[in-house]
Amino acid sequence: MTLRRACAPLLAALTLLAGCATAPPAADVIAGRLALQVAAHDGATERQFASAFELSGSAERGALLLTTPLGTTLAQAHWQPGRVELATGDGARVYPDLDALTRDVLGEALPLAALFDWLRARPWPAAPSEPTAAGFAQLGWSVDLARRADGWIVLQRARPPAVTVRVRLDAAS
Repeated sequence: MTLRRACAPLLAALTLLAGCATAPPAADVIAGRLALQVAAHDGATERQFASAFELSGSAERGALLLTTPLGTTLAQAHWQPGRVELATGDGARVYPDLDALTRDVLGEALPLAALFDWLRARPWPAAPSEPTAAGFAQLGWSVDLARRADGWIVLQRARPPAVTVRVRLDAAS
């Protein structure tokens, strides 16, 4: 018996399995571009950052990918309860939670857990919110949805240092 004939049943079984396999469901991804500005405060200079992004998963388990306009990865974060891993060109770091990550990287804690809901134009269910003329306020932030139909969401925190995050969502998000 030749090797080809001996392997034929195995190849047939693999082909059958491959034909029956279904692709995993697409991750719930929010993608677009963002620009972050942290105002000068207490001797610190103004900080600005802009990037394309993909946010997937949930506040409990998820991932954030930041890239340049040409697609080069700037940073990747992956999290699960009690652990956040950040990989950049400078190496990898581990944090206990998303607030610690943003505080270390940006100098300010940003409510990434709430961001999943805010980018879907709704308040985060884990904290009280109140409606405003342009959207809602929550956690000391104003979520401006006035241009949401055009893909724009603006997040602002007025207390020092003032922080503004402008998000332009991709059409599929």
